[in-house]
Amino acid sequence: MSYGDAMTARTRSEERRAEIVRAALEVIAERGYRGASLAAVAERVGLTQQGLLHHFPTKEALLVAVLQERDRWDALPAGRLRLDLLASLVEYNAMRPAIIQTFSALLGESVTEDHPARAYFTERYVGVRAAMAEVLRAEYGDHLPSGLTPSAPHPSSWRSWTACSTSGCWTRSRWTWRRPSGTS
Repeated sequence: MSYGDAMTARTRSEERRAEIVRAALEVIAERGYRGASLAAVAERVGLTQQGLLHHFPTKEALLVAVLQERDRWDALPAGRLRLDLLASLVEYNAMRPAIIQTFSALLGESVTEDHPARAYFTERYVGVRAAMAEVLRAEYGDHLPSGLTPSAPHPSSWRSWTACSTSGCWTRSRWTWRRPSGTS
């Protein structure tokens, strides 16, 4: 095989992997990780299950690829997270419902001890909490403005709240958008 042929084959393989990851995002968003099957993902991209296994040898490997892809889309250079960007982040996420729905479903499922994404989410939120504490300290020092916390003014006490509130905004907005009209 010539160098050009090898590069073409590699490019096709990378494109196929990306297509499979997008399909997996959709299937997981619709069915959750446990309800998603490799067969359903394969069917969505026009492959057999064996064809899919050529690219991702296990369901867990596909899940890791889905989570890594989502992280690539949301990556910020170190030190670029700012408090004034949180509202923009919520708006940005509202434009990507399938991705956020998938992420939220995986986050919810990952609370069980045996879930393959448990370690990913544990590590992710340790990092998010540390980044938020750094942002809050840079913005407010060791004391947050009055009204944000009645008893613990240290920014690290608010890092979990901040991380969870952005996820909560998404969950709440999805519930609000799907509520029948006329209900509050």
